[in-house]
Amino acid sequence: MLTLDRQQTTSAIDYGVLNSSVKESFTAIDRFESQAVEEILLMRSQQVYKGAGYNNFEEYCQHELSAWGGYRRINQLLGAHKVIEAAGEFGEHIKNERQARSLARLAKEPEKLKSAVELALSENPSPSESDFAAAAKIVLPPRLRKKSFREEPLVPDGDANASLTIERKYPKEYEDVIAALKEQHRQEMERLEQELRIGLQAETRARVEEQVTEQLESSQKLNKEQKQEIIQLRQHIQEIEGLRQLEFENQRLLSRIQELENALEQRPARQWDNTMTTQATKALNKQVKLALEKTIDLRSLATEPPKENATECLRLMGMALKQIATAMNNTKAMEAAAIILGSSPTPQAITIRTEQLQLLPHAVSDIRRVLLKPGCSWQDYWAVAQEYEVIKQDIRAELTPQQTELIAALEKAESSKIAEQTVSHKSLAASGSSNCELIKVGSIVAHADPYRTLYVEKGEVIEDLGYEVIVAWDRWRNESKKTDRYFKSELRFWLPE
Repeated sequence: MLTLDRQQTTSAIDYGVLNSSVKESFTAIDRFESQAVEEILLMRSQQVYKGAGYNNFEEYCQHELSAWGGYRRINQLLGAHKVIEAAGEFGEHIKNERQARSLARLAKEPEKLKSAVELALSENPSPSESDFAAAAKIVLPPRLRKKSFREEPLVPDGDANASLTIERKYPKEYEDVIAALKEQHRQEMERLEQELRIGLQAETRARVEEQVTEQLESSQKLNKEQKQEIIQLRQHIQEIEGLRQLEFENQRLLSRIQELENALEQRPARQWDNTMTTQATKALNKQVKLALEKTIDLRSLATEPPKENATECLRLMGMALKQIATAMNNTKAMEAAAIILGSSPTPQAITIRTEQLQLLPHAVSDIRRVLLKPGCSWQDYWAVAQEYEVIKQDIRAELTPQQTELIAALEKAESSKIAEQTVSHKSLAASGSSNCELIKVGSIVAHADPYRTLYVEKGEVIEDLGYEVIVAWDRWRNESKKTDRYFKSELRFWLPE
């Protein structure tokens, strides 16, 4: 909507811009056109319409605003604007022109107008047109119209009763005009009553539809909440049933422990064979047999592992068997755990293997993240993979065929590159470089190129690959990449300054 300055002159205001803005305001406002009132007042007060050739404001309204009710509708809006301004702080409760029309006769008495709006709000927080009309009648009852009549003089002759004749007489030439005005007024009243009736019906229908919609939404919401409560109740019932089963099992175990304790008290110490009675031995053997039966099933799973997430399932089964073996000192369970985890059947080997496999999910995630990087090289892959060298085969089993092929391609490319560099460095080694023969595992070295940063840094050879070595640099100690691979001819012995 166009915002105009009241101090602008008529010549400075463009008619087309102002007229388009007025039309857009009327189109955008469906129920109440209060936003267009300021522009209408400006159009009338500044006589901007004369720029389009209109003689007066009424002619402009009839031609340009006929789609929105013309001059009559504009007068109604201006009257509603006066009512809202007179109502002061209560003006925000008057929502449309029809409501303001019911309070129009109180516009000249602001206090009574405010009292009427306050009374309507006390009866209904969202008052309608009828609520405002009823409040206006209470605050200022309408005056009854007196019928025109002519009284006969009480005294036939004389001027004493001449003033008793109260009928007003009009000249002959005005009677037709008065009759036409009365007919126009009657038609206008009928039209207004019809509009009022239609408006009330539409408002009632809208209110009923809104109530029905609210009830439907409330019913749907209640139904959804009831479904969620039913699901929660079912879950609680399942939890209670599980707790009941656990309580029953605990009671049975407590009863069995009590029986064993009673048997321990009743038997002489010489019959115990250090720790348990014959009865307790039988009970433990029964538990061991059950555990061994489960162990056989787990070993069959280890022979034919599940197809999906096999390594993780086998790791968990191996850890479970380790716990069984530790608790019961059972050799078969230890062997089954070793078979599943791929280690020696000793507690220490199984423990080390379990700790290694606990790193497997994190290692697979790191490897996949590196392989997904654009332009991934063998050095990028090796910087991460060397940290998980001990579980390299387990990692390869978890990768997809595409990822495995990518690693093979990177390794092949790196091998070709190394082969090319080996040929060039063999000639350098044959030329008499003594460093190639002296550098070995444990040597303290630095880079031989004085233009490299590592020329003044210290590193230790941790692996000898023949013509190449792997060096762990001190400056990379706190970084993720701690080592790198070099030809021996690229290095020199580190000499402290």
